[in-house]
Amino acid sequence: MPKIAKRVAASREGIDRNKLYAVTDAVGMVKERAKAKFDETVEVAINLGVDPRHADQMVRGVVNLPNGTGRTVRVAVFARGVKADEAKAAGADIVGAEDLVEQIQGGTIDFDRCIATPDLMPLVGRLGKVLGPRGLMPNPKVGTVTVDVAGAVKASKGGAVEFRVEKAGIVHAGVGKVSFTSDALIENIRAILDAVQRAKPSGAKGTYLQRVSISSTMGPGVKVDPATIAAQANG
Repeated sequence: MPKIAKRVAASREGIDRNKLYAVTDAVGMVKERAKAKFDETVEVAINLGVDPRHADQMVRGVVNLPNGTGRTVRVAVFARGVKADEAKAAGADIVGAEDLVEQIQGGTIDFDRCIATPDLMPLVGRLGKVLGPRGLMPNPKVGTVTVDVAGAVKASKGGAVEFRVEKAGIVHAGVGKVSFTSDALIENIRAILDAVQRAKPSGAKGTYLQRVSISSTMGPGVKVDPATIAAQANG
């Protein structure tokens, strides 16, 4: 058996793929099995009873993780004049207007999050085909089209995570690093689950929250009993 296959098989040992684990146990299992030589990201996958092809079943939003994401987020801001100065002062990595459009059209996308002032959206609109598929297009619904660029930059740097349901009805999001304490990871998981629940669309029928699982970058998925996440919140 190849080395990688052995490692995968070993990491899956002791995990019942049909069982729903309490969130504390699930987080512990994910942390124990993270054996990579880097600080792996802990990710949550939330299966929803929606069909995102219908506009009234789209799920998207933004959530501020109470313990941050553990990763350095590079932020680009489309702004001019005073707003550009405010963005720079707040810690934006790249600030520009036409020059930034040219840079992106030339193939340089050196950022993880994109913010724009409302007056520059006609300019940013030219980049829809480039930024859209990457999930980087600024959007007022998630606070990335705003006059408060300083606030948006600080939120992005401080742990704001944008989420959007994929075609298969799944929301994926990073909720921290393996090096985080279990309590910090559970608080972050609860925050994203609460935000997804609040974003329930009007067209959702039947069971909205169908399945929750967590994993590390290189580790196996562990299914979580959603009721234990809520119970933690009340306990």
